[in-house]
Amino acid sequence: MSKSSLPAPDHAAVLREALLAADFTADGLLDRLGAPAYAALARSETVPALRATRGDTPLDTLVRLFLLQRPVAEERARAALPLAECVADGWVTRAADDGTVRAGVDVRPYGGPDGEDWFIVSDLGCAVGGAGGIGSREEGVVLGVGGASTTLAGITVRAPVASALDIGTGSGIQALHAAQHASRVTATDLNPRALEFTRLTLALSGAAPADLREGSLFEPVGSDTFDLIVSNPPFVISPGARLTYRDGGMGGDDLCRALVQQSGAHLNEGGYAQFLANWQHVEGEEWQDRLRSWVPYGCDAWIVQREVQDVTQYAELWLRDSGDHRSDPAEYAERYEAWLDEFEARGATAVGFGWITLRKSAAAEAGNPSILVEEWPHAVQQPLGQAVQEQVGLPGAEDPEHVVLRQHRGMMRATKVDAVAAGFAGVCDGSLPAGRILDAIAQLMAEDPVLLRDRTPQAIRLLVEEGFLEPAPAAVPRGQ
Repeated sequence: MSKSSLPAPDHAAVLREALLAADFTADGLLDRLGAPAYAALARSETVPALRATRGDTPLDTLVRLFLLQRPVAEERARAALPLAECVADGWVTRAADDGTVRAGVDVRPYGGPDGEDWFIVSDLGCAVGGAGGIGSREEGVVLGVGGASTTLAGITVRAPVASALDIGTGSGIQALHAAQHASRVTATDLNPRALEFTRLTLALSGAAPADLREGSLFEPVGSDTFDLIVSNPPFVISPGARLTYRDGGMGGDDLCRALVQQSGAHLNEGGYAQFLANWQHVEGEEWQDRLRSWVPYGCDAWIVQREVQDVTQYAELWLRDSGDHRSDPAEYAERYEAWLDEFEARGATAVGFGWITLRKSAAAEAGNPSILVEEWPHAVQQPLGQAVQEQVGLPGAEDPEHVVLRQHRGMMRATKVDAVAAGFAGVCDGSLPAGRILDAIAQLMAEDPVLLRDRTPQAIRLLVEEGFLEPAPAAVPRGQ
């Protein structure tokens, strides 16, 4: 199928029924392939899955057709699919002379957070190339699900909202998640083909359609505001904008900076904006200060640096991603030099990878924002979640030697606290105001309640910043 021709969603519901009937789902694949082959497929290694699907069941056929992108006999395809509709709409194409059919697009099962059976539709050839990168240098290529996509989906706040915006939607995974808890979803992309893939992903997953708009950053939405904004942008810092799906096309990390800075004007009060980003580490500048300068007025921010690579590692990573390492050695060396020249010109010595979360708040608009910038290279468990209290001390001791609050999910932090903070966290269930809890603790500890209130707020604020406590919603006065 040419890059200008994509399937029509006319019979997406019929195709979805056939895929589900064949158990072409995330769970069905795991059962059919087995854990090792399933894991290898996630690494874009296809040989184990080919060995596991030598049979002639409809599921074997669909795996070979859509995931492994091999030709299958027309009679086998007809047993697994509504073949006439799929050919008419362009999901599959007939070979001219050998009685086989091929996939027109990549259709990949994807399990939703509550067990939903979804499908991500993307370009062929982008997830079956093995360990050597996607190997595609086509400017308008649209990728499927990757580690960055699932990371952003996992860290995004999933509270019910009226409106959500997905910037740089790609194949539509973020819009698909947002459609489950947002009344209205708007998805934008500079690449018009990406918008069509998002349409297909939503239709084949049985989700409500989104408002699809073409353009860069916030240009397509004008002055509209939203309760949730998400983006896995083309954040790669590269010389030029050779690949639309990954290269920002602005100098250095300017695209990520612009995305963050402009988002404040498009957030409703209490709304969240959550992004993945790359940022330069520049000689003579603290990277934390660089990121703080990006935070827009009126927003609190939590910025987490997950990884840092020096400029040579970074260049090699993305040269492999585009398959340049398989090109002529002289051409590869020339491209490598171009990356290093770009970094040298900007004084960049390394690149950080991480997450940025903003929240529009009244306190920030009043000039008192909460901005936390931290480095957290340790393991986390997605989705980011609850914290529990753990006490450490001698067995049977009346008072523990010290108290550790430990998160068993999410960031999996552990922080040592004093007896007051531990007592506060232990009873803070949202039913009592903080002041009354502290007064009760003061009485138990035989302390002056005024002095205890004066010395405790910073410790509580830290527990809120690190996610051990959450501010309770404001109470509504009686009669309203």
